Amino acid sequence: MRKIPAARLALGKTEATASSLIDRLLFFDRDLNPIENLLGNALPDSVRPAASFWEHFPELDKAAIKLAFRSLEDNAQPLRISGDFGSAGSQGLTIYRIGDLFAVVRSEEYVDEERATLWHLATHDPLTGLPNRRQFSEDLSALLQETLGGSETFSLMQLDLDDFKPVNDTLGHAAGDKLLQLAARRIQACLSQEDRAYRLAGDEFTVISVGGGHPAKAHSLAEDLVAAFKKPFTIDGIAVFVGTSIGISTAPSDGTSPEQLMKASDLALYTAKKDGRGRARAFEPTMLEMLEQRELLRRSLRMALDQQQFYVEYQPISERGCIVGFEALLRWRHPLLGKIPPAAFIPMAEADGMMPEIGAWVLEQACREAMKWPENYIVAVNLSVAEFLTSGLTDRISQTLDLVGLPPERLELEITESVLLERTVNNIDTLNTLNVLGLRISLDDFGTEYSSLSYLKTFPFDTIKIDKYFITDLETDLKSQAIVRCVVNLAHDLDMQVTAEGVETPGQAEWLRSVGCDRLQGYLVSRPLPVEAIDEFIARAETSESHA
Repeated sequence: MRKIPAARLALGKTEATASSLIDRLLFFDRDLNPIENLLGNALPDSVRPAASFWEHFPELDKAAIKLAFRSLEDNAQPLRISGDFGSAGSQGLTIYRIGDLFAVVRSEEYVDEERATLWHLATHDPLTGLPNRRQFSEDLSALLQETLGGSETFSLMQLDLDDFKPVNDTLGHAAGDKLLQLAARRIQACLSQEDRAYRLAGDEFTVISVGGGHPAKAHSLAEDLVAAFKKPFTIDGIAVFVGTSIGISTAPSDGTSPEQLMKASDLALYTAKKDGRGRARAFEPTMLEMLEQRELLRRSLRMALDQQQFYVEYQPISERGCIVGFEALLRWRHPLLGKIPPAAFIPMAEADGMMPEIGAWVLEQACREAMKWPENYIVAVNLSVAEFLTSGLTDRISQTLDLVGLPPERLELEITESVLLERTVNNIDTLNTLNVLGLRISLDDFGTEYSSLSYLKTFPFDTIKIDKYFITDLETDLKSQAIVRCVVNLAHDLDMQVTAEGVETPGQAEWLRSVGCDRLQGYLVSRPLPVEAIDEFIARAETSESHA
C-alpha cells in the first residue's frame, strides 16, 4: 500500500520564494479587511494591504464585485478579473474563496507556485497546520480504492479531546487555540511515517494508519496516544489536563466506503466515552446493534407520553420506623420491549428536549396521588437538569399545586448536584423562589458527582440524600462509615435532614439510626409500589405503627 501523501506544499516557505509571492498574493477576511499573511512571513510595509480591499483596488466596480462575491463558494471556480491594477506587469486579479478567507492573486499569469499555495490553504487547517476535512476525505477515498483491489488493510481512528470545553470556557479561546496546536503536535509525535493526522473541526481529530499489522498496529498506536494525553499541557504557565478518547475502525473488515468506516469509528468512539473516556475502543458489530436499539427507543420515546406508556411507582420513605411519604419514580413500559430502565431512557429524553413535558406530567400525577394519602405524608419528585434550566419552572410548579390542591409543604423536589454546576443568579433565584413557595428541596445523590460544600452554604436545602454507593458496604467499610457519619453531622449542624438511599439490611438500618440518620429508603422498607398497592401498604403501615 502506498504511503499517505505528504502535504502538497508546506506553509513555511523560504524567504526568497515567499518574497516573490507577497506582492501578488493577498488575503482578506469575509468583510474584505486585510489579515495577516498566511504564508508565514511578515509583509514589508511597501506591499502591506491597504485599509480594505476596496482601497487596495479602487479601480473596481464595488457593486458588481460584491454581487460576484456572493456566487463564490469554497473550492469553486475562482473569480477572474482582467485589467491594469496599478502594479507593473499586473494584468488581472484572480480571487478565491477559502473558508472565511478571500485570497487575491495579482499577476500577469497565474503560475503553478501560486496554485499550489492556494491548494495547500484549501486543504489544510490554518490553526494547527494539519490537513483538513477535505484532504482527509480525498485520502480516505483513495486508500479505500487501493484496499478494495488488494489484500492489505489500514485503520481509521477518530479522536476527541476530553474536557476541552472547560479549558476553552475558563481560560479563553486563545488558550483553547493554543491547546489545539499543542494537541496536534502531540498526536504527530506518536505517528510513524506511514501515518497521517487530520483536524476535522473543533477538538475532533482523525488519524489514518497504513502499513502492515492492522488492526494490531492501530491498537498499539491508540494506546500510545491515550498515554501521551495523560501528561499535562502547559498554557501560559498553567498546567492543563486534557485526555483523549479514541474510536478505531479497520478497512475493509469494518467498512468498504468512507461513510461505513466513519460510522464504525464513531460508534467505537461513543463506546470509549461511555466506558469512562480517556481510552480507546475498536469497533465491534454489537455496537451497531446497540445503536439501532437506541434509535428505536428514541423514536418510540417521542410517542410514549401520548400513548400513555409512562407510569409512576412510589417507594416509601421511613422516619423513626414510621412511613412519612413516598418518592415518585418514573417508569416506561414499551409495547414491544417491555420495561425500559430509567437510566436508558431519561438521558435520551433530556438530550431530545422532552423532559420538561414528561416531568410536568410526572409532577401532576404524583401530586394527585398524594392527595389520597394521609395529610402528614410528603411526595418526593425528581427534577432533571433539563427541567430545572427551563424558563418558567416555578410558575408551572405553583400552577400544578393550585390545580391539584396539594399544600406546598407536602411536596419535596429532588435535584442532583449537576444542576448546580453553574452558580448562576438564575439558579439561585429559582431555588430561593421554590423555597419561598414553601416547597421542600432535597439534594439527591450527595457525594457521587461534583460535590462541593459551598453548595450547602449557597443554596437552601431541607434534605441531603446519601447515595446507596455509600450504604452498600456500610456495615464493613470504615471509609463509608466515616463519610456517612460526617455527612449526617454536617447536615444537622446546617439544620438539614438526612435520607439514606439503598438501605437493604437491618444492620445498615441500625447503624444509620445510631449516627442519627433521619430517614431511610430502600428495599428494607419497601420496593417501589404500583399505584394499586399503595392503599393496602398505608393501611398495614398505620396498623404496625399503632401497635409499636
